[in-house]
Amino acid sequence: MLDDRGIMTTAIDIGSTDVALLEETIGDNLVATAARLPDHEALVVTHQNIRQTWSEFAATVDQVAKGLMARGISAGDRVGMWSPNFAEWIYIQYATARIGAIQVNINPAYRTSELEYALKQSGCRMLVTCTEYLTSAYRDMVEEVASNLDELESVVYFDTDDWAELVTAGESVSDQELAERAASLDARDPINIQYTSGTTGFPKGATLTHRSILNDALLVGRACDYSDADRVCIPVPLYHCFGMVMGNLACSVFGATMVLPCPTFDPTAVLQAVEDERCTSLYGVPTMFVAELGHEELDRFDLSSLRTGIMAGSPCPIEVMRQVIDKMNMSEVTIAYGMTETSPVSTQTSTTDSVEHRVTTVGRVLPHVESKIVDPETGDTVERGEEGEYCTRGFHVMSGYWNDPEKTAEAIDADGWMHSGDLATMDADGYVNIVGRIKDMIIRGGENIYPREIEEFLYTHPAVADAQVIGVPDERYGEEVMAWVQLASGAEVDAEGLKEFCRGKIAHFKVPRYVTFVSEFPMTVTGKIRKVEMREKSIAELGLTNIANTNTA
Repeated sequence: MLDDRGIMTTAIDIGSTDVALLEETIGDNLVATAARLPDHEALVVTHQNIRQTWSEFAATVDQVAKGLMARGISAGDRVGMWSPNFAEWIYIQYATARIGAIQVNINPAYRTSELEYALKQSGCRMLVTCTEYLTSAYRDMVEEVASNLDELESVVYFDTDDWAELVTAGESVSDQELAERAASLDARDPINIQYTSGTTGFPKGATLTHRSILNDALLVGRACDYSDADRVCIPVPLYHCFGMVMGNLACSVFGATMVLPCPTFDPTAVLQAVEDERCTSLYGVPTMFVAELGHEELDRFDLSSLRTGIMAGSPCPIEVMRQVIDKMNMSEVTIAYGMTETSPVSTQTSTTDSVEHRVTTVGRVLPHVESKIVDPETGDTVERGEEGEYCTRGFHVMSGYWNDPEKTAEAIDADGWMHSGDLATMDADGYVNIVGRIKDMIIRGGENIYPREIEEFLYTHPAVADAQVIGVPDERYGEEVMAWVQLASGAEVDAEGLKEFCRGKIAHFKVPRYVTFVSEFPMTVTGKIRKVEMREKSIAELGLTNIANTNTA
């Protein structure tokens, strides 16, 4: 609806169409990049001492692709990839795309029951993994579940002779056969299954296409103003869209350089890689940036090459964003928002947005994408500025949950809108702000309380490095506010001091009744805080189990 000045008043927005979408497969796009920039650096994996140009990288991908073909992998077959960030992960990502196999991303933190479920639910014919990493005995876990997996025909351990044997097997496949397979593929074919990190029950396999993730990578990179001059530091997990789409694919679309600093996140390795490789862009979830900012020797690292990057994965505290700009030289850092089911980004700030917009919103809708904010109860689009559920529609929305039409119908309505479960607002200029999760909302004595608002306020206390707010059961009010707090290095404040800091500055019913100080938060591998686990632990430690059971009943 437009008001009498012609300004949109309902919270719905449609992205521009000033950039054409790519109508090609991931493999074809890689071939084009390698032809355009054959001698430009493509991949640097510091912990494996690997350094390749685009022509060298594309050649390796083709060798692996032919190896998969020699092992009988056909278009549409599922190939699981289960490991932390190694070069082989990326080779499999692009090799499966070259031949039309569907890569199944398996969380490296999975254990036997979760592994078995993902492999069985997706029907993987092959699994690529390593024998072990730190405390994860991958080979032992595979051997424990293999007898229950009728469709799993082979396992390739890339840190053994298996990898060389796979590549050697590909010598029996001609370049012509590979080219014919690649030519038979369509950009709308499914190419990737990513299991969402559900907090209850088994995860769901979001199925994504060449077209959805390739174009999301294009538009994300465009918002960062990428070119082949950029060098992108990617410490986020590759098994998640943040790593493989916003990181790897964005680089291959623009010809930028992928820099992998470590198998799993290590702030020292990240900062060292930025300095040594002169990275221009750095990715991370907020907790990663908090760790980097809190590094005891932050000032000794030369971060002058940085200009941009992406903070995503969970809501970004405003104060953390400001510090990233001020202390890490990331003057053009962007915020991205989305979900695995949307490839993953649907809104993003740009390098040209004001600092205020980049620290207080998650940006505007991407080109060729629609967004709206609706009343969670009625489904009606709300007015601009009002809170409601964020919904999105467009090329980036998954084709569905793998072999689960019922869950797909629950997430995507009859008109094609993906329902996020996130509470958001949209201002007059189309900027979106995420205010919380519908299920995270605390209802205290009839008052709706959004944890994000309290978290943002707690961040303004000089002693607070990080804060997460949850609701715990209360006999009188139904729920009460509890804050989990990480203190800055060397800082001191007690629970009463934090409560006093809040009084008079936020509504009395938002002042945390309970405060606990912790060194870390329970989280997924992608850095998302597991508030369900925090709540369960808090209920037990506070002796509120009986009240919780009563409220549930």
